[in-house]
Amino acid sequence: MTRLSNETLAHLPETIAKPGYDRKKVSIGIVHLGIGAFHRAHQAAFTDEVLAADPSWGICGVSLRSAETRDALAPQDGLYTLKVQDGAGETLRIIGSVVETLVAPEDPQAVLVRMADPETRIVSLTVTEKGYCHDPATGTLDGKHPDVLHDLQNSDNPRSAIGFIVEALARRRAAGVAAFTLLSCDNLPSNGHVLKRVVSRFAELRDPALAAFVADVASPSTMIDRIVPATTDADRSAIAVALGVDDAWPVVTEPFRQWVVEDLFPLGRPAWEEAGAVFVPEVSAFETMKLRLLNGSHSTLAYLGFLAGAETVAESMALPGMQALIEGLMREEVSSTLPPLAGFDLAAYRLALIARFKNPALRHRTWQIAMDGSQKLPQRLLATIRDRIRAAASYDRLALGVAAWMSYASGFDEAGHAIDVRDPLAGRIAAMTQGLDDPEEIVAAFLSLTEVFADDLGGDAGFRSRLVDSLSRLRSGGAAAALSAWGQHSA
Repeated sequence: MTRLSNETLAHLPETIAKPGYDRKKVSIGIVHLGIGAFHRAHQAAFTDEVLAADPSWGICGVSLRSAETRDALAPQDGLYTLKVQDGAGETLRIIGSVVETLVAPEDPQAVLVRMADPETRIVSLTVTEKGYCHDPATGTLDGKHPDVLHDLQNSDNPRSAIGFIVEALARRRAAGVAAFTLLSCDNLPSNGHVLKRVVSRFAELRDPALAAFVADVASPSTMIDRIVPATTDADRSAIAVALGVDDAWPVVTEPFRQWVVEDLFPLGRPAWEEAGAVFVPEVSAFETMKLRLLNGSHSTLAYLGFLAGAETVAESMALPGMQALIEGLMREEVSSTLPPLAGFDLAAYRLALIARFKNPALRHRTWQIAMDGSQKLPQRLLATIRDRIRAAASYDRLALGVAAWMSYASGFDEAGHAIDVRDPLAGRIAAMTQGLDDPEEIVAAFLSLTEVFADDLGGDAGFRSRLVDSLSRLRSGGAAAALSAWGQHSA
């Protein structure tokens, strides 16, 4: 079948939404590092909606590891389908804001030239927490990270996002070009501040004069929210039938989307507010709300659901007791730890989250959410637990979520089958838990991971006791029984 492309775009069915601008007039103003499904369903979609007003904000998408996205999109002139679906139906829309795709390991110089180009005014990122080469517990650059060590010795041939950013800034400084704005779109607290901190430290290790230039780089924080499950072959087939042409890599998502951004863009920005983005002086309160309510709940139901045999989020929510557990976690254990949000309806937001989790049209896999737990838990669950401990308040549901991660990350499901654990610490965890069966010993091993739990939680006797109790219940009766007990408790 013919591929989606600029040539075939005009011949698509009238029911398919298409770019409302002339793609020939679009130039690149944004370089995005980490062009995965989330970026294409979120920031690229926002940008697509406002390019008609200013076509100078086209996107160059950069893959830092794999050529898969480039190989899928380049033959399609960067076009792809965004499928938005819920229980009520679906809509299809062609996104045209990505006009170039590069693969950093294949041609790092092409990436650096594009980033150093004066027309590039924003460099954005979705590289996940581990892409920042930092210590999640402290938010500082990990000077011993292999990519950091490599990039310090090979500045013109970097591997990491941080190495590319600093080298591009060095080239702009040498050419007398103003620094671009750094825009983190990853789920970590104060993402703009974290990015600026690690970039500044890397620049300092390279050259104090360069560090002085980097000190003036704008790096606004953001809060982003949209559920984007992995695209399946069934998705591709159904979309090809609807389009009448093949799309090698469409993206599937939900109707809900949210983007809160600190308005700090010295070289300008797209009018994203026209597409629904919210610009604020300070994003931290919204960010904390999302990390703790959405992401914390998401991780908890993913680990418990996976252990109970649920493949997707919706299937997890259908398990007896899961909805009661998640509602109680959000209402009773998380909400009291949130900063004030003037004019924001927190109860309505919690209800919206439950509805989103139950959306049967999104096959968001629990295994996908479970990835990189050692990087995610400090922000999603452990920060909330610290606040509850300081308030002398209970956190039993949160502790169950952490214990579920420990059970999952140990590498074997409840039937004794090996789990394909994707986590930067997977090797260490497997080695330190091998042969352990006693919940107290397992918890003690995990709490020794100071990069996850730091010294305060690792040494907190009450926290340790709750984890042992939760893990004991999971190992003795299974996740389904533990969830059912919460359902009976809430009845």
